Amino acid sequence: MNKTTRKMLRDRVELRNGLVVAGAFNAMSARVVADQGFEAVYLTGAGLTNMHYGAPDLGIIGLRDVADCTARMRDVLDIPLIVDADTGFGNAVNVWQTVRTLEHAGADAIQLEDQVFPKRCGHFAGKEVAPLDEMLSKIKAAVDARRDDNFLIIARTDSRAVLGFEQAIERAHRFGEAGADILFVEATENIEEIRQVPKLLDKPQLINIVIGGRTPALDAAELGGLGYGMILYANAALQGAVLGMQKALGALRREGRLDENPELVAPFLERQRLVNKPLYDELEKRYAV
Repeated sequence: MNKTTRKMLRDRVELRNGLVVAGAFNAMSARVVADQGFEAVYLTGAGLTNMHYGAPDLGIIGLRDVADCTARMRDVLDIPLIVDADTGFGNAVNVWQTVRTLEHAGADAIQLEDQVFPKRCGHFAGKEVAPLDEMLSKIKAAVDARRDDNFLIIARTDSRAVLGFEQAIERAHRFGEAGADILFVEATENIEEIRQVPKLLDKPQLINIVIGGRTPALDAAELGGLGYGMILYANAALQGAVLGMQKALGALRREGRLDENPELVAPFLERQRLVNKPLYDELEKRYAV
């Protein structure tokens, strides 16, 4: 399955017509992303940190957290899985091990970023970027470590907010020369920058739309027309889930009861469908003694 999904993702991104990818933070949210018809799922480090630890995206998670979640998602998905590997959890040697671990766990692509450790959300203030040579070494290690040539390396630069747009483009260009398959200039701040990125970089690009963040939101059709290979909504599911919990639990707290109101909660049977309970019912019958 993994080789098929990896080749599928590589071919799809090479079209550069705006593949929309939704983020997930656990296996259940990954199931919902796939069930809604998205062609790929993104394991969001921010979402994993927020939902698993109840903490902000400040470099708190480690490789084991990400690998465990990757394996759980892979087990319930038959579409490509892209994994946020933050800064690679150390130096170039650590990145080599990170790639081996996450590829084995079932990732079809990983994202590496050029922040110093501990990293922070790309739309937070106070970011710092690592020396260029350090990031280039990490990318080269990632390329060397992968076993499958269709396993994609996404290289992200957070230097727009630190060094300016021109330096961010130069960094991304150097990342491509080092072997990255997809380039990601994080937190572009205006529409003109968004339009310029695909013209200035020759490899496929990813754009990240953070709801409430620094980058203006444009329609997928427009971004695809500009030539972006991937349009990421990393935490739309997370923000929707938080609002859903607040609404449902707020109603319960106010009213003292909560019925199967489709405006507040998913129906019981819908929850069972999403976790594939009919399969387990069939298995019980098959192996009954």
